[in-house]
Amino acid sequence: MAGRNEVSTMIFSKSLRRLVVAAALIATPAASFAGVFISVGFAPPILPVYVQPICPGDGYIWTPGYWAYGPEGYYWIPGTWVIAPTPGFLWTPAYWGWEGGLYVFHGGYWGPHIGFYGGINYGFGYIGHGYEGGYWQGGHFFYNHSFNNIDVHVVHNVYVHPVTVAANRVAFNGGAGGIVARPLPAEAAAMHEQHVEPTAMQQQHFEAAARDRGQLASVNGGHPQFAAARTPDEFRNHVNSLPPTQRVNPGAPGARVGAGTGFSRPGELGHAPSTPEGHPAPVTHPAPATASHPAPAPASHPAPASHPAPAAHPPQGEHKG
Repeated sequence: MAGRNEVSTMIFSKSLRRLVVAAALIATPAASFAGVFISVGFAPPILPVYVQPICPGDGYIWTPGYWAYGPEGYYWIPGTWVIAPTPGFLWTPAYWGWEGGLYVFHGGYWGPHIGFYGGINYGFGYIGHGYEGGYWQGGHFFYNHSFNNIDVHVVHNVYVHPVTVAANRVAFNGGAGGIVARPLPAEAAAMHEQHVEPTAMQQQHFEAAARDRGQLASVNGGHPQFAAARTPDEFRNHVNSLPPTQRVNPGAPGARVGAGTGFSRPGELGHAPSTPEGHPAPVTHPAPATASHPAPAPASHPAPASHPAPAAHPPQGEHKG
């Protein structure tokens, strides 16, 4: 009898949690998600290992995948290549932080400099602090081949600058088992700059992930079926082709949670990099060591003419996002 009561209590608690999240989302217009922060009582899963799709062309910026949260629990938003809203802008990824006894979500944003993203090592240049994946110069983006999957016959602004950082797949900052990292001075300054919310294409990408049942951690065991997409359109077409049984009800609040994965207000409160070879498995090394690897100044990058052909690119067996 006691066992039956425990099961009933667990089912009731799960249902109550869904109702609370759903009610909060229904009461909040989608357009106001820029100022909304979701808090959860348990940590997101570790970051999955996945391969970065090849860059579609010049001007695309890699936005890493991450765990979002909805009425049915955590779900994975695939990493993808997107066009920056304006030349010179960089993407600061979203992250979860342990604050006040809860895991609080901080949305990503565009800006002239990289802000704080919790010290999370999302890979592909997002090594916990700053961004080693490339830089803007003269209105053009230059790609670091050490962190990005690039076809040099398509993208010509390419250089090589490897950076070694301790591996970690933890997906949250602070608390028990979380990443121990605080904003560096440059990140703190960047957080107070003018930010731009995710583009319309990104918002559609977030919403598509919220509709795909296969992206739920409770369904995929922390190994999303679609971990990365070459473009948001690729993933959205995949979701639109799914049968109804494999979708989260598009009319339910869960379909809108992705919109809340977008914008982060200035002054908000975040694992180490993986080179293109992969996202290493250990979860025991914190990320502060990343602070010792500042981003190289543009002047130190070799000229594009000296960049290696694709054969010189490290193996693409596994990428970390």
